[in-house]
Amino acid sequence: MTYSFELPLLALLILTAGGAIIVKELISAVLILGAYSFFLALVWAWLGAADVAFVEAVVGAGLATVFFLLTLSQTSPEDTRIRRPPPPIIAVIALPLLGLLLLYAANDLPAFGDPASPASVHVSPHYIENSLADTRTPNVVTSVLMDYRVLDTLIETVVVFTSGIACWLLLRRDAE
Repeated sequence: MTYSFELPLLALLILTAGGAIIVKELISAVLILGAYSFFLALVWAWLGAADVAFVEAVVGAGLATVFFLLTLSQTSPEDTRIRRPPPPIIAVIALPLLGLLLLYAANDLPAFGDPASPASVHVSPHYIENSLADTRTPNVVTSVLMDYRVLDTLIETVVVFTSGIACWLLLRRDAE
């Protein structure tokens, strides 16, 4: 693998995530989180998940940032200052250790794009061979999203719809 693109992108992700936590103003945190979502969309595109990258760019970097900025425009300036106590010392120690443990465990995962991985050997052939007979849909991606994983797709749609309703409720003007 080439690291000329991945390491700087990982560094940008870590810097923007840390920056969003450290800043003291909500508007700064919102803008930094928008940049984080954009960098995450680049990661998804780099991994070949163009659909996830597109959704992350539109929803994460675009709509969420705009809705947060619109919500902040409706608040008073004294409410946009972040006041938080320092993190517990156990969290400062345990979370980096957990991150190192996860990185160590990631060594046991199959390589990215490995044709001998369990998903490629056992799961994918079933969908490719049986999707037309099971779902009567010629497109395998559509059959997976709309037939095999219909409940997951429905719940994701409900989450997006609920988020839209919540934003509308926050941004609406009272008719008083």
